[in-house]
Amino acid sequence: MILRFSQKLGTRLKAGTLKPLPMDDAPVADWTSHLFFFERTPYMLVSNTKTLYSTVLFAKGITNDSVFIVRAMNHLREFMEADGMAFAYDRFIMPRTGLIRFASAFSRSVTGSMNELIGYAKVFLADEETSPFDLGFRLNDTLLSAAVSGEDRDYGKPRDAFRALIAQSSAP
Repeated sequence: MILRFSQKLGTRLKAGTLKPLPMDDAPVADWTSHLFFFERTPYMLVSNTKTLYSTVLFAKGITNDSVFIVRAMNHLREFMEADGMAFAYDRFIMPRTGLIRFASAFSRSVTGSMNELIGYAKVFLADEETSPFDLGFRLNDTLLSAAVSGEDRDYGKPRDAFRALIAQSSAP
């Protein structure tokens, strides 16, 4: 499993200099995280690197990589259960948590799309009383060009792209 950090989050976690790594053999187990603030409250966006399927959690108290792993994986499991994808977490992510490698962000495209998702998150947080947990559902229903495969030239939703990735990973 690969956990990628933005430079801002890597600094907060004291992760040192992170090297770029190619996409994990199982893209379902490759996740990128970015730190952002809204009204002085720190949040983390955790997104599947390939599909941008995302969840948001409070970042308060997450100050090193071991705390990050525990909190992010627990939150991701709970979020995927609530989104009807507990089987995907149990089958494709949980078995790969035994060996976690840290890396820098994968590409500018992923970083740019995550910044776009953070912009949407801030709007949703400002407009209504939305919890970080519920924010993930709204973000995963947002149209993004980076959430579609290379052959497609249209927009897609991260949730649909992640479900397609799971189906592809499940195929023999």
